[in-house]
Amino acid sequence: MDILKGLNSAQLDATKVIDGPIMVIAGAGSGKTKVLTHRIAFLIENGVDPFNILSLTFTNKAAQEMKERISFMVGDDNSRNIWMGTFHSVFARILRVEHEKIGYPSNFTIYDTQDAKSLIKTIVKEKNLDDKLYKPGIVYNRISAAKNSLIGPEKYMTDSEIKSTDSSTGRPKIGEIYMTYSQRCFRSSAMDFDDLLFKTNVLLKQNPEVLYKYQDKFKYILVDEYQDTNHAQYLIIKSLAARFENICVVGDDAQSIYSFRGANIQNILNFRKDYPDYKLFKLEQNYRSTQNIVEAANSIIRINKEQIKKNVWTENDRGSKIKVVKTYSDNEEGKMVANSIFELSSTISTAYKNFAILYRTNAQSRSFEEALRKLNIPYRIFGGLSFYQRKEIKDLLAYYRLAANLNDEESLKRIINYPKRGIGLTTINKAIICANNNDVSLWDVINNPSQYGFELNSGTQAKIEQFTSMILNYNSRINKSNAYELALEIAKSTGLIRDLSADRTPEGIVRFENIQELLNGIQEFTKNGEDDTLIALGDFLIDVALLTDVDKDQDDDKNKVSLMTIHAAKGLEFANVHVVGMEEDLFPSMLSKNSRSELEEERRLFYVAVTRAKQNLTLSYAVSRFRWGNLIQCEPSRFLEELDPKYVEQKFNSKSQKSNYPKSFSKSDAPPLKNKFSKPLAHLKRVNQLNSAPNHNDEKEIQKIKIGDQVVHERFGKGKVVELNGDFPNTKATVFFPSAGQKQLLLKFAKLELLKI
Repeated sequence: MDILKGLNSAQLDATKVIDGPIMVIAGAGSGKTKVLTHRIAFLIENGVDPFNILSLTFTNKAAQEMKERISFMVGDDNSRNIWMGTFHSVFARILRVEHEKIGYPSNFTIYDTQDAKSLIKTIVKEKNLDDKLYKPGIVYNRISAAKNSLIGPEKYMTDSEIKSTDSSTGRPKIGEIYMTYSQRCFRSSAMDFDDLLFKTNVLLKQNPEVLYKYQDKFKYILVDEYQDTNHAQYLIIKSLAARFENICVVGDDAQSIYSFRGANIQNILNFRKDYPDYKLFKLEQNYRSTQNIVEAANSIIRINKEQIKKNVWTENDRGSKIKVVKTYSDNEEGKMVANSIFELSSTISTAYKNFAILYRTNAQSRSFEEALRKLNIPYRIFGGLSFYQRKEIKDLLAYYRLAANLNDEESLKRIINYPKRGIGLTTINKAIICANNNDVSLWDVINNPSQYGFELNSGTQAKIEQFTSMILNYNSRINKSNAYELALEIAKSTGLIRDLSADRTPEGIVRFENIQELLNGIQEFTKNGEDDTLIALGDFLIDVALLTDVDKDQDDDKNKVSLMTIHAAKGLEFANVHVVGMEEDLFPSMLSKNSRSELEEERRLFYVAVTRAKQNLTLSYAVSRFRWGNLIQCEPSRFLEELDPKYVEQKFNSKSQKSNYPKSFSKSDAPPLKNKFSKPLAHLKRVNQLNSAPNHNDEKEIQKIKIGDQVVHERFGKGKVVELNGDFPNTKATVFFPSAGQKQLLLKFAKLELLKI
């Protein structure tokens, strides 16, 4: 097939250059993934061995989609041989091969954030520190930031500036916690996500022969979302590419929004300094959004000083203008958004999955959840509890992880007495103390108690021996048995399935179904392998440990409104987008006003929010909002003022405006603005060019009302007839009103007006 077919001129230019450093600046919706996939296919078609190509992404989902596209162009055999995946999955693969050089076994466990915080909590407790001051999340973030800056525990404890910072926050012991945390992870043969980057840097720096090996292997390197790379990722990429310099980075400095995770925008801005003979390509045609949205986004981002200049454009339709809506309170903002989604979905018959509500912080979701529930609008929250973080799933996975790595202390503590087998907390705590005193793993102590002076009564010893014997049996088969068969056996023989199936409450049934879903996923995983290749449970554990937040979303019912932070929305697109909470100190955040660089990142975040929309974009703000239990007055965001007025339908200042109050609102609700997205419900007959029928007192018109009709009530506003009972004049109508829920009304008294579209 013609590899270059379907590329525009800019995409074609970026694809055809084979050798040397290349930077592709890809504007929002400009087809960067298309360039990456076609470029890899073009390299293979021009004689580059797939084994010599390294392609790095930020999600497994992105890597899988790219591999499928490449497979279509150059065949499965070629696509299978490309080293393609997330930074963490590729580096974990390298570390498993080179494990001896860093003192780890090849089957090391990968701790997720919850595992890491659990270990930190244990350490804080052991050191008798104030757990309110040394909260696991705070300590974990501090350690994570250090690792991403390639600062190990020894350097951390001796750095005067770091020590001063920790002391100023009242947490001078973080260095000690970091040291103990690193020692415990090593003892448990475990790495956290940051270790996968940190230890890869250590491996390459301390072992020149290993660095040379992978430089020679990865002759062509491609990096997606380069603007999101942190210091550790940057150094690994730079080291691997140093020999041949056939490196292609793709990204958009205007979408660099992850500095809080350690991402450094300078990596993409300084690419030309690292590779002076680089070639620059700009993808500026947007295929996603209307002209109005694209040009409005341009008007926002051009204010930033730190950027690579580009002019994004589109051949799409002009589209409607951006709506800016002022509401009196955060609760009213929730109602306004829910009502507008209800209106638009009904009017143009579009699915709920085409709507998204984006906010700056997760805490803002409450008012929108409440409003959507009242209208029976289904929704899904991104960034909530993922499938793999549910207790029952973590419990079963802990059995699998312990079977793969006997030293995994967090997994061992989790399941040694679940389901209950008579091994009490006192016994477990004594075993932990014994392990710490002897500097060995918890497994070593319970498997050989007499060797470490761990005294047990005969009854407890028998129970522990039964447990260890069971785990050793699983361990002997972890990489020899079919993944699904062993997974199912473990779930049954441990008693976990029996324990969950005994709970017949609705919650218990859901937990049991989740276990079934996990086992189904493992069975599907085994079927994705090659016919003659054994897919073991150890393989599944490696795969699931490296899932990103995007990959973990397992909601089967996709027809729901999406609620998420703007950070979580990056890379996604929706036909209709509401960006809410557009207020000073909320967006931009009050924490981002200390420097121009921080404010510019907030503006980039706003740019990302705007460019998620394909057709309709609404920006809203409240003039009052509850924070920390207090009602505060809010000012509209400066970003609203920065929007070019010609792209905006209406703009408002923060001064209160008088408006007729819909009777269905309580006194605590404030008057909505007089625009088509927030007019009082009694006036919705004039929205979207709906024309009312003759007067409601006309009996002939009333008798025309049928199920499915849209009507207007003077108090409840617009609604939909869902049921009719009885003969006129005693006909009762059941009507669903977005503002008031379901109501039963006697038609002869209801004074309903029939709406005709």
